[in-house]
This record gives sequence, C-alpha cells and structure tokens, in this order.
Amino acid sequence: MAIRRLAEEGRLSGAVVHGELVYLAGQVADDSSLDAEGQTADILAQIDALLAEAGTSKRNLLSVTVVLADIADAPAMNRAWDRWLDPSAKPARMTIQAPLVDPAWKVEITGIAALDGGMPGA
Repeated sequence: MAIRRLAEEGRLSGAVVHGELVYLAGQVADDSSLDAEGQTADILAQIDALLAEAGTSKRNLLSVTVVLADIADAPAMNRAWDRWLDPSAKPARMTIQAPLVDPAWKVEITGIAALDGGMPGA
C-alpha cells in the first residue's frame, strides 16, 4: 500500500495518507499572537486545506484530539469549532489540557479522516 506524505517540513509531515485514512499531525496556528478562538479558527482552516489536498474533507473526520495549553480556553476554542463543524458529520472528539512546545500556542489539533471513495491515494 502506498504512503503519501503531505506538507512535509523538517521534522514531520502535515498529514500522511495510507490506505483509506488520512492521519493529521498536530496542527498549530500560523499566527500565535491570536487568542484561543483565533488560533482554533486558523488551525481548522489548515485542517480543511490538508484534508482537501489528501482528497477528503472535514465531513470524513473520524476522530479529533484538541490539546489546550489552558483548559479555561475551552469555551473560546468551542466557539470557533462550532462555527466550523458540519453538524451532520460530527467526529469523535477529545479535549485535554497539556503543555505545548511553544508557550505562545494555545491550541493544537490532530485527527484521523477517511478518504472520499474513489479519491487519489485510496
């Protein structure tokens, strides 16, 4: 089975496609000066782009893990999440608090999505 690596950087790939699944690396905001709601919106836009490049969309997200540097930011993160979420295709989701590598990061999100049927990489 072929493995496709998307948005490769020095230490990681932004996503890896294998079989019928897309595995997202932990995504963080490009603009870390934003508040938690803004960082979440930034990350979700990145996730949309990675999933599109892989040949799928947020409708096919199976599982998402949201890591917050401060769990008190959950309401702000959820505001951005709720605007982005397709209510007819909710993934399983877990939200936890943990220290993030860069102290300016408030949110990091990872997930696993299924490919659309017949899309490249399937």
